[in-house]
Amino acid sequence: MPSDNHAKHILLGVSGGIAGVKSAELVRHLRGFDAEIVPVLTRNAHRFVTPTALQALAGNRPRTDLWDAEAEAAMGHIELARWADAVVIAPATANILAKLANGLADDLLTTLCLATTAPLFLAPAMNNKMWEHPATQRNVVRLQADGATILGPADGEQACGEFGPGRMLEPVDIAEAVVAVLASPQCLAGVKVLVTAGPTREFLDPVRFISNRSSGRQGFALAEAARDAGADVTLIAGPVHLPSPTGVERLDVVSASEMKAAVAERVEVADIFVSVAAVADYRPSHMYEQKLKKSERATSEMRVALKENEDIIGSIANTHPRPFVVGFAAETHNPLDYARDKRLRKGMDAIVVNDVSDAAIGFDSADNAVTLIHDGGELALDKMPKRLVARRLVTEISALYHQARA
Repeated sequence: MPSDNHAKHILLGVSGGIAGVKSAELVRHLRGFDAEIVPVLTRNAHRFVTPTALQALAGNRPRTDLWDAEAEAAMGHIELARWADAVVIAPATANILAKLANGLADDLLTTLCLATTAPLFLAPAMNNKMWEHPATQRNVVRLQADGATILGPADGEQACGEFGPGRMLEPVDIAEAVVAVLASPQCLAGVKVLVTAGPTREFLDPVRFISNRSSGRQGFALAEAARDAGADVTLIAGPVHLPSPTGVERLDVVSASEMKAAVAERVEVADIFVSVAAVADYRPSHMYEQKLKKSERATSEMRVALKENEDIIGSIANTHPRPFVVGFAAETHNPLDYARDKRLRKGMDAIVVNDVSDAAIGFDSADNAVTLIHDGGELALDKMPKRLVARRLVTEISALYHQARA
């Protein structure tokens, strides 16, 4: 029977996929964060990892059968569900995702997921075609709407020899993501946070527009991290293909002017404003009502007159009273110098800068490396997943906010 100490209690579900061979390493990383682990194996998980190996690393006997009389006598599935601080399923196959999305409970693992109120983390692992299938994607959307956190999958070579999305995240990344959520201090409890994310689109005609490659991932991750820190979060998102974070109010906009109007409407009640969005600096001076045709041009060249968009963060930073203002800067050279100047010029309390010329941490990447600049100094965060960058930034921004309000 698991102990009742103060370590975080994690049920580690292992379903039947080749990535199950990494489950032992995941146990090791979670134990390294002082978590207590009870493995729960599906019937097919035995084909890839043995209960003996997991028991040796976890220090607790793996659970495998809903009808285990010995387990029910010592700690039944309901008690085990109550014991858990988190349920982590890694690997999470297409089959287990489908079961959970539809509320099925035909084995111990799925029964535990229905019986617990602990947060659920799912690390998908499957063939890339299975991951991209509409049924799987519907299941993922439903699970996220129900509050589950989807970790990954990663892109790369798969056991079947194909390439694409479907690889399980590395065990260390899964462990860090889970522990980051469980260990999140409620440093923003009762604080209202307004976040912008993604690009804007500035239309030339009904089908053509000026934009950029921002995926919105960092802004969405920051909204989730602020929520986990206890904040009341509103997220204003440009056109991105990301699911809405659970428990976060989301407003969708397209253009810079729409984003500015949405910010102006919500910022008066915000305590902290974090402008992560990559807002277009310029828009076409004139938008044509019909699609422009080549035959309508006088020459082979086309010149587009541009008009400067209003500065959203500058306008907020220079109002009184105003929220605590944090900006983001995506630079391609001399990033620190440009960010320092931008912060002072626009009157921001802090700015976060990254070098988007590096493809590994640039637009549409899963990782980031940033520097937080404020009056008290600078903090460099080395390359890590964007969700972890977000949690580190929320901790630092919270400290700066409370210090400014003291």
